[in-house]
Amino acid sequence: MNILLKPRITEKTYSLALKQNTYVFDVLGETNKIEIAKLVQSTYDVTPEVVRIAIVKGKTKRSYRKGGKVVSGKRVDVKKAFVRIKDGESLPFFAEIQAEEEKEKKVAEKAAKKAKKDKK
Repeated sequence: MNILLKPRITEKTYSLALKQNTYVFDVLGETNKIEIAKLVQSTYDVTPEVVRIAIVKGKTKRSYRKGGKVVSGKRVDVKKAFVRIKDGESLPFFAEIQAEEEKEKKVAEKAAKKAKKDKK
């Protein structure tokens, strides 16, 4: 069986990764929790503790053509896997974002020191 494991990189998943050590993946519809846990473990060399699954139903959309003809359609359903991994382990998805935040923090600290020095 071919299993697709694609990470979802959004602000919400970033905050989940920081606060709860939970990462979110898009998976194929027929994939179960056991297969997802095995795939995460073999792919990223981490220990998954809990795997939760959510199926998000696709929205119905309408578009209008020339002459007022209505064309209806439906977006694809998406299956998301929420994988919480063992404390102390992490996945490399948000490493660039974290490095960028640390860099901005250092720049802000330097600016604050300089402003304090100039004030004296």
